[in-house]
Amino acid sequence: MFEQEQQLIEEKIKTYCAANGIALAPLKWMAIPFAGEWGTSTSFFQTAADEARVRPAVQLLDEQKKLPVPQRAQEIAEQVKGQIGSVAGVSRVDAVKGYLNVYFKTSDYARRVVDEVLASRADFGRGVPKGERVMVEYAQPNTLHSFHIGHARNTILGEALARLTEFAGFETIRASYPGDLGLSVITVLWMYNKFYKGQEPQGVHERGQWLLKLYVEANVLLEKKENETPEQTAQREAYDAERREMYRKYDAGDPEVRELWRVTREWALDELREVLRMLDVKIDVWFFESEVDEPSKAIVEELIAKGVADDERPQGGAVIVKIDEKLGLTKEKYRTNVILRSDGTTLYLTKDLALAKEKFEKYHVDRSIYVVDVRQSLHMQQAFAILKLWGFPQAEKCYHLGYGFVTLPEGAMSSRRGRVVLFKDVYDEAIKRALSVESERSGNVPEAERVKIAEQIGLGALVYSMLAVDNNKDIVFDVNEALSFDGRTAPYIQNAHVRANSILKKAGIQVDTYTSKQGNNLFDYELEKHEIELIEQVSQFPAKVQQAANEYRPLVMAQYAYDLANAFHSFYHAVPVLQSEDENIKSARLQLVMAAKQVIANALRLLDIQAPDVM
Repeated sequence: MFEQEQQLIEEKIKTYCAANGIALAPLKWMAIPFAGEWGTSTSFFQTAADEARVRPAVQLLDEQKKLPVPQRAQEIAEQVKGQIGSVAGVSRVDAVKGYLNVYFKTSDYARRVVDEVLASRADFGRGVPKGERVMVEYAQPNTLHSFHIGHARNTILGEALARLTEFAGFETIRASYPGDLGLSVITVLWMYNKFYKGQEPQGVHERGQWLLKLYVEANVLLEKKENETPEQTAQREAYDAERREMYRKYDAGDPEVRELWRVTREWALDELREVLRMLDVKIDVWFFESEVDEPSKAIVEELIAKGVADDERPQGGAVIVKIDEKLGLTKEKYRTNVILRSDGTTLYLTKDLALAKEKFEKYHVDRSIYVVDVRQSLHMQQAFAILKLWGFPQAEKCYHLGYGFVTLPEGAMSSRRGRVVLFKDVYDEAIKRALSVESERSGNVPEAERVKIAEQIGLGALVYSMLAVDNNKDIVFDVNEALSFDGRTAPYIQNAHVRANSILKKAGIQVDTYTSKQGNNLFDYELEKHEIELIEQVSQFPAKVQQAANEYRPLVMAQYAYDLANAFHSFYHAVPVLQSEDENIKSARLQLVMAAKQVIANALRLLDIQAPDVM
């Protein structure tokens, strides 16, 4: 907020140090933890440490007077302080324990925060371009499985992260890599072809859910039972042989199997696209496992030629990468990995390498973020290590955003057994409950508008429940808790936006065209505690955007949105706005309300949650 003043002070520091033979280390400014006033701080410890390292071996006569690094840093800070003098907007400058602390006038700081928000609006907090391209890979359930609440956690995490990196200044590409190959996919094809051929439910979600039903039924037939009879064993083995023969035909390019695969795959993708539409997710690049299968085999040969992989096929073995040995590690960390089976078939790891190659060479990605559950942590680290051995510098900036399981109160979910909570069911229930509440609270609102508000509230509650928990932790998904309208929830945050809108509406203010007529004296009065706390929360938004993006942690923004909303609710209850008798105070508080409303909306947007004006 005070970049010009900070730059002026920095120039004075540089001038003083240059004139007095002090080799100044680069200055790093940090916000001073808020304690009733705002400020920024820089340290001289590095300067003092550098100075100590370059002292001549032959000590000067007064060398016994030399100071240890902490005392010397404080001495420099005190000397610099004496040279700064008066700076507009700065209330005082202190030299404390090697730090130079610069404090700003409260009224100036408050005005600047509010002015910047109202000038930037939806762009407040947007970072400067970073010159790096980021690809976030998410929203990638296996095809022929219906979209469940576990898939929703993956998709919501990925979309929030993509919004954060994009807003923080990274060029961001959203990518999806659905698994459309493998025995689980063939299992559904086999079940359909044997028992349901020619059938097709109507409706996008109905078809997707029906494919999941076939998968469950197939696994009942194919799983070994306790105390099964010889006849049952023979039947089960015959079914498994049929399924594997269908897999062989697919691999051989059998036109009938390939066409069945294509048609049913499209049913599953139709449902996925519809869910993404409901979540306001727009994927830029679609990768498919089936498309990288053949290219990955060529990559194996390249890795052999480069000496990264060892070919043990002549001895009846596989193609392997001895990662720890190749990296020169004495303790096992990554292990030895197979990248091509002895029968010439690829593995997930092989195809991940092919996908990464395409990301780096075709899309020129600098950073690649994989939103994949924590069970794949070792797999992802192995892939990154092989990419490093392969020679891709981007391997250092590959990141696995792992996330914990989503379980039910009664236990773990299982697609194989049909014990899943379908996203569409939870979505419908969320809207239904939100609409019931809206009908009671907003009977004078037209029904069509109530439905829209219910969708904003219901979906927001679901999304926030996935983002308000650390991504590494498991979630016990309880639909009643997720849809609660009290506590640390999306409706609580959305309600802060609604309350701010209500104040402005009662004041007759058109936010888009409103401008202050109070000038530089806008906040020139003794601010109340809740005003200061709200201004502090609003001012933190740009830093929280950068932190969440750089750490790849949407939770940072989820927590911030709650803290901001909480500060506004406290302000709303304690500080008179429309009832303020002083017009200057009233104008200042209305502008603060406008700023808070805007930042709440900005934060919610980054979390993929809508900000209703009425609830």
